[in-house]
Amino acid sequence: MSVSVRPLEANDRQRWEELWAGYLSFYEAELPQETTDHTWQMLLAPQASHNGLVGVDSDGRIIGFTHYLIHPSTWTQTSYCYLEDLFVAPEVRGLGAGRALIGGVEAAARAEGSCRLYLVTQEFNGTARGLYDKTMTLAPFVPYRKLLD
Repeated sequence: MSVSVRPLEANDRQRWEELWAGYLSFYEAELPQETTDHTWQMLLAPQASHNGLVGVDSDGRIIGFTHYLIHPSTWTQTSYCYLEDLFVAPEVRGLGAGRALIGGVEAAARAEGSCRLYLVTQEFNGTARGLYDKTMTLAPFVPYRKLLD
């Protein structure tokens, strides 16, 4: 399957929201509509901290998305790129869309002068981990977190 990657655009909202709902469902998560609206606005804002890309099939249909941010690091004079979200429609998984979207983020990170691209995923996400194992290196770090109310 041929997949092209392009920046998220304002007229992508309906399809993005359908895929976003699928992404949240996969992770058994629920967010208020206000959070989804805020995320959408953040992704499209001029000088946005977060960026969005979509994968488009040869028929022009959006089949996946990724969100990423480029941020400074205390470990380098350049920046790092955090790939925060990646989702591909279930019916087209395994056909190259995920790899194309990761490639799009990598290209954007390189263009910004970033020296590292990283992501996290849940341990149970075997399908995605298979892709990440082919495109990235498993880091020797254990994530910790504390939710702040």
